[in-house]
Formats: sequence, C-alpha cells, structure tokens
Amino acid sequence: MDFFKIKERGSDVRTEIFAGLTTFFAMCYIVVVNPNQVAAGGAAGWLVAEGADAAAISQIWNAVYIASILVACIGTLLMALYAKMPFAQACGMGLNSFFCTSFVSGAFFAGVDVIEGYQSGVVIIFLSGVIFLILSFTGLRKYIATAMPECLKKAISAGIGLFIAYIGFQNVGLIQSNQYTISQLFDFHGAIVNAESGFAAWLAMAPVVLTIIGLILIAVLEKKNVKGSVIITILIVTVLYYVSTLQVPSFDLGNIGQSFKDFASVGITGVFKPESWANAFGGAHIDGVFGAVVLIITFALVDMFDTVGTLYGTAAQADMLDENGDPINVDKSMMCDSIGTLTGAVLGTSTCTTFVESAAGVGAGGRTGLTSVVTAACFAACLFLSPIATIIPSCATAPALIYVGVLMMKGFGKIDMDDVASAVPAFLTVIMMCLSYSISNGIGVGAIAYVLIKVLTGKYSKKDLVVTIIALLFAARFLLITM
Repeated sequence: MDFFKIKERGSDVRTEIFAGLTTFFAMCYIVVVNPNQVAAGGAAGWLVAEGADAAAISQIWNAVYIASILVACIGTLLMALYAKMPFAQACGMGLNSFFCTSFVSGAFFAGVDVIEGYQSGVVIIFLSGVIFLILSFTGLRKYIATAMPECLKKAISAGIGLFIAYIGFQNVGLIQSNQYTISQLFDFHGAIVNAESGFAAWLAMAPVVLTIIGLILIAVLEKKNVKGSVIITILIVTVLYYVSTLQVPSFDLGNIGQSFKDFASVGITGVFKPESWANAFGGAHIDGVFGAVVLIITFALVDMFDTVGTLYGTAAQADMLDENGDPINVDKSMMCDSIGTLTGAVLGTSTCTTFVESAAGVGAGGRTGLTSVVTAACFAACLFLSPIATIIPSCATAPALIYVGVLMMKGFGKIDMDDVASAVPAFLTVIMMCLSYSISNGIGVGAIAYVLIKVLTGKYSKKDLVVTIIALLFAARFLLITM
C-alpha cells in the first residue's frame, strides 16, 4: 500500500475502504439518473409523451446507462492510479440536462432523428474534451486554477459545502418547492392532515424523519470518535427505511443484455460516424458552425470550473492543499478529468467530471487513491448488478451530504470579511453555488464581482488578468447560453 502513501497521509486501509463505499453510495444515483436526464426519462419519459419514438429513446437510455457506468469506472480509476487522490468521476448533473436539451429533445423538436441528435452531441463533448486535454497538457488549466484570487479559492470550499447540503435536503424533500416563496421546509402538518391513514402519513414523512435521525447519528458517532460513522449511518438508515415502511427492495436484471446491445450499436459507435460530425456542425438542431463552437466552449467552461471548484473544495476538506493553498496533484487530477471527458464522449455519454459527492468519502476519512479504487469497483459491479446500487434510499445518503456540508463550511471562516473587496465576491460565490444549483455559476458570479470591485476602486492590477478573462467568459456565457 506504499503506492497510495496511506500512512503518509494519515489514513489506513479500513478507513479508505469505508470512504470509498461512502462516496459510491453518495453518488450511485447517477447510474440511473444520468440516462434518465440524457434520454428525457426514457421510454416512459416526457419526450415520448410529446411524440418521440419510444424505441429510439429506449436505445439512447440503454446506451447511456452502460456508458455512464464505464466512464465512472475509468475516470475514477484514473484518479486513483494516476493522481492518487480520493476523488471519483462520473457524468455531471446539469450538463446532462443541457445535453438533452441541446441534442436529444433539441433534435426532436427540430425534426431531426433523436439518435442522430444524440450522436452529434457526443461529438461536441469529445471536442470539449480535446480542449480540456490541451489545457491540461500545456499546464494552462492548472495555471488558470491557481491564479484565482485567494478569497474565491477559500469561498469555493464553503460554497460547495452549502451546495452539497442543499442537495441532501432536496433529495429527501426536507426542503421542497413553494409557489410563493420558491422553497420551504417539509410540511409535516400537511402530510398528516392529507394522509388517509397514520401509516400513509408516515410513508410521506419517513424520508425526512430518517434523514434527521441519520444526521444526528453521524454527529453522535463522530463525537464519540467512532470510525466509519458515515457508512455505518448509511447502512442503519437503509435498514430502518425498509423495515419502517414495510417495503422490500426489488431486483430486475432482465434488461441488462439489451443495454449492452444498444450500447454497441448506438452508443460507442456515435463519435466515429462521419454523419455525427456533419450533424454536429450543420444539423437543424444546432445553429451552424457558430452554434457548435458556442456549445463546445460552454461545455468546456462549465466542466472546467465545476472541476476546479470540486478539487479545491474537497482537497481543502481533506487538508490536502500545498503551501500556496492549491490542491496537491492538481495538474494530474485535471488531466484525469480531461481524459474522463474524452472517454465519456467515445463511449457515448455526456460530460464526465470530478464529482462533488467525492467530499462524502473525504468526510469519511478518505485521503488516498485507494478510496477511489473501491468506488470504481462498486461502479463496475453495477454493470451487472445495477439494482443493488439503487436500493440505497436517498434518506440514507442525505445525512452524509449534509454532514459534509457542515465540515466544509469552516472554510468561510478563513476569508477576510473586513475587506469588502474579498467579502462580497466570496459571499456571492458561496450563495450562488447553492441558489443557482451550479458550482461554475457561483465561481463565475464571484469572479465578475471581484473584477468590477477591483476596477471601480482603483485596485486592479496585472495579477487580476486571469480572473478578468474568467469573468468575461462567464459574462458571455450568461448572455448567450441558457442552461
């Protein structure tokens, strides 16, 4: 185990295994959610209801399902063996929805075959991956990341913590939508009053109640210095959920063979077809070459800063920053992310990126690439045993995400709040990550605010050139692209 430097990083094999399992359970939802997002819900989804060919949509769903698992395995193993970091990769949320809007549903509404639209999309993703690779290979990607102002670097960790906690709250409905106030706390009274029976009321409230119990349990176990508190809680809450709701997890393995067939015929072949490239730059669903270039830059920009944010936030949580406050092995981590995006495109899925839920494994004590090896092995098992990944309820993983948010918020205390030029950009970075549901949006808004304040107060200097370019790129993206 000297390869992973486990002792040097203050960890042990048992902790790394538990951390890898924790990361997997926190992000295994992507196995089903990514194909649902890319293929608009699949054969029973909203696009088929609009009139799309159910057979074609089903083929896309199956292809993306297999591709999603494969790229998670490959990307996460790259992080483990090359970067030797406890980070996992998978298809990014938000980007997969944008992929659907641009290439799958976009193709349908433009009168283009949805499979052709899907395959043109993987070409765009492939080209954005090429940009990543060039930036990573030349060192420009690392330079851009390390040139970020200190206030934004420190805010990223806290922002991601708040964002992760918000995801946890939403996953179980502890925070839910409200037509008047946008969001609200779960309505316990309404659940009781509107239920036909006491048990029906419990079924409505169970995920929320069990999430709260899980969070308190993690806190108690951590206070008592119990190793593996997060994974122990996940397992306990999973059992409590099925026992208390009288549900039995189901296992349907019947569609695995068809998924591999569609992956071979539709998914992995897409990026190699000349017509896919022609459609990527001239399809009716894409506004010519200019539209294709804008899409390539958009996918590249969003993924780059999602990754930068995740690396800084998670590495800060793990105390894996160098003397300059930058993540160790940041260049290798970014190279892995670039290769992951290229691999995902070749396999036939949307952008692969470093997953923010990696922080759950770090919160459980993961400090080395062994954590990522365990996570990758779990994803590999999903190729044939996918239902096992889906039996872990959201209420079992939500406490882990919320707890990680608690841990990561300490980064905000390191920001100089007496200096408005630092405080305002940092605050906007944190709050906009959460409210706009995007790491990159938070970084973009923070960068724009930082540059404007520096210019208008006469404090702008040459060292602010990189963040200025970042701010301009984000300003253009906000104006030109709806995501």
